[in-house]
Amino acid sequence: MTTARTIMTPGAECAGAEDSVLDAARKLTELKVGALPICGTDNRLKGVVTDRDIVVKVLGQGKDPARTKVGELAQGEAVTIGADDDAEEIFATMSHHKVRRLPVIDGHDLAGMVAVADVARALPHPEAGDLLEALSND
Repeated sequence: MTTARTIMTPGAECAGAEDSVLDAARKLTELKVGALPICGTDNRLKGVVTDRDIVVKVLGQGKDPARTKVGELAQGEAVTIGADDDAEEIFATMSHHKVRRLPVIDGHDLAGMVAVADVARALPHPEAGDLLEALSND
């Protein structure tokens, strides 16, 4: 069985909820990734910030990325997947929530990130196509 633990990118770095969006954008650039988990001062996952969030919710609304806190972009409870959940569960979670990246949690700890490409490689070809179609239909 293919689990999140086996297909994730381990060692995901967080953007702090109190960090500026500008700092998060620099970290995205430095790490060459499109999303970062948002971690609070209590070390708990608060959400995920994406490069698109920065463009649409900050720059597109005329906000100053140096003064806007990353935590302001977190919406509701973070959507996550367990480290031992299988590829089908990841598929279902991504499809249901219309997300392309999920933080992988092991207990209460952030273990890594899993992206749609990781899941697509792990699923049989017809299911991978279904996932991509589900995420593309907005």
